[in-house]
Amino acid sequence: MPRFYCPLPLTIGAIVDLPDTLAHHVFVLRLEVGDSIQLFNGEGGAYVATLTIISKKQACAEVKVFLPEEVELPYALTLAQALPEGSKMDWIIEKAIELGASAIQPLSAQRCVVRLSNERAEKKMAHWQGVINSATEQCGRNRLAHLGDLIDVQKWLAQQDLHKRILLTPRATSSLADWARHQAPQAVSIMIGPEGGFSEAEEQLAINQGALSLAMGPRILRTETAGLAAIAILNAAWGGM
Repeated sequence: MPRFYCPLPLTIGAIVDLPDTLAHHVFVLRLEVGDSIQLFNGEGGAYVATLTIISKKQACAEVKVFLPEEVELPYALTLAQALPEGSKMDWIIEKAIELGASAIQPLSAQRCVVRLSNERAEKKMAHWQGVINSATEQCGRNRLAHLGDLIDVQKWLAQQDLHKRILLTPRATSSLADWARHQAPQAVSIMIGPEGGFSEAEEQLAINQGALSLAMGPRILRTETAGLAAIAILNAAWGGM
């Protein structure tokens, strides 16, 4: 059954005029009147709806059934990712959503090659939100992960956060896997540096602000691998895989 994010109020019995982009998608997929689709609005659960009108520019559906099932992780997980080069961030966000991350926090760090002006940052944020929406559709989640505004890592560390912050660094002496095996599931923020890693000053600042310094083994992982591997380690230890 085709599945779509629909940012509108959804109630059983309602006739929903689907947003233009969604209507176009329905048309491109050659769906027909009477076909069933699944809609979710990010507020929890999903709905089965039947298409009642289809044209190039319009599609309507009648909401029929509510599906309460959720596939969220049993703990909140934020991926605080320093900006990587090129389009790597798209891939990181997509896979993090598939693995269950509940929030994505883009960070600007000292060794980031990418530097975004305010205008470019706004465009990137809109694009990354689209990546989150599409990945959520694909993986069967019904709640959208929160996308934080791009912020300098020092300013982010200065903010009060109820989540335990985990700084992943090859310089750490304790491993994430060992730590997770001896901890109850809990809200965490995983900090991942850019291609060159966080600077020593940034790492020390994170530790001074209460971050837990952990490693993931003897090999040096790429920035686009590290965060996803860390999420998988926590999922395996705490449930959610």
